[in-house]
This record gives sequence, structure tokens and C-alpha cells, in this order.
Amino acid sequence: MAWTLRRSWQLGRAIHGTTVLGGQERRPEGDTGAREPAAVADHHERVVTIPNALTLARIVSSPYIGYLIVQGQYEWALGGCVVFGLTDALDGYVARRFNMRSFVGSILDPAADKVLMTTLTVALAYTGLLPMPLAAVIVGRDVALSLAAVVIRWATLPAPKRLGRYFDLSVPSVEVRPTQISKWNTALQLALMAATLAAPVLGVAADAAYLVALQWITGATTVASGIGYLTSKDA
Repeated sequence: MAWTLRRSWQLGRAIHGTTVLGGQERRPEGDTGAREPAAVADHHERVVTIPNALTLARIVSSPYIGYLIVQGQYEWALGGCVVFGLTDALDGYVARRFNMRSFVGSILDPAADKVLMTTLTVALAYTGLLPMPLAAVIVGRDVALSLAAVVIRWATLPAPKRLGRYFDLSVPSVEVRPTQISKWNTALQLALMAATLAAPVLGVAADAAYLVALQWITGATTVASGIGYLTSKDA
């Protein structure tokens, strides 16, 4: 039995280009024994999914909501925001329920929220329903985070680092994780935009006390969340 196992081991060595003589391994002349490292599989994931399609629909529809606000059609704009919120909840449920989470989704989902938030901020500030300084803080924070995301994407992109792979969203790198203060800020921003947009529909003055208080709180958490994103190791 031991002889058979030894012969099998020697035969296996011979097949791979080596021979065994006197219990020692002999390689062909010029063979150093080095082997080419196995190629690392380039991981790609599914990009076309139902959650991602819903998210893209929200991104595309955001400019139209802004157009409705500028045109003074606040009721339709408010209805569009409601639909936006429902589809946001739906794509999150589908992604969790049917295991459709993806790196692309982790980028597109917050991006869709930011596109709508920026659109609402600019449109409401343009119509005078939102203070211009607050609008500058909200938009400036999102611009800063977007620039940071560009740098982080390149820094965490798996080798080889090439522009083609950088823009290929099926090649995952770091996953974006919102901080706790950012979640609160997002909720406050949505509440502020909804309340501001509903004010003319309900006949409420733009400088109502509760709106002014909400503006100050939202501005403070916007600054805090921006600092938290840039300093957090988990973001």
C-alpha cells in the first residue's frame, strides 16, 4: 500500500514536469520551480435590477418636480414628492426581500435622494419659499460629499486601477454607509422640503414660526452630518 501511494505521488510529479530520483525531486533543466500566479477573478455584479430601475426613475423625475415648483404648480409637485417617497420605500423593500442589494444600489439610492433634495432646494429658494443661505449650506454640503466620493471611489477600487473600471459600476469598491446624524439630517431635510412645499398649498406663510425653527435645526444638522461623513471611518 505504501509503495502504491509513493508510486502515485512520483507519477503525479512526473506529469507536472518533475521527476523523483532517490527520494529527491529533480526538475527539468532551466525550470526554477516558479509558477505563474493564478489570475484573480474580476468580480462583477448585476446592475440591471428592479430596485436600481426604480431609483433611476426617481432621478429622472426629479427635474420635472423642480419645474413644477418654478411654475407655481405646488399641488402637483407635492404629489410627485409623495410618489418619490413611496418608490424609495418600495425599492428598499424589494432589494432586501429578494436579495437584490448591490454596490450600484448603494450609490444610486442616496444619489437619487440628493438629486431630489438639491432640486427642491434650488427650486424653493428660487421662488423665495426657502432662505438662500440655508439653500447654500445644503447644496454646498452635497457638493463637498460628491467630490469626496469621487476620490474614495478611486482609492478603494480593486487593482488594476483603470479609468474604464472606475466608471464601470458593476465593479464594486467601497460601499457607502450613511452615518446616524446623516440619517437624521435626511429626515429633517425631507420634512423641511415637504412643509415648505405644502405651505403655499395650505395657505401658510413662508416665515411661519415652525418653518423658521425647522430651517435652523436642518441647517445645524446639515453641517454636522457633513463633518461626520468626512471624519467617520464607517461612512
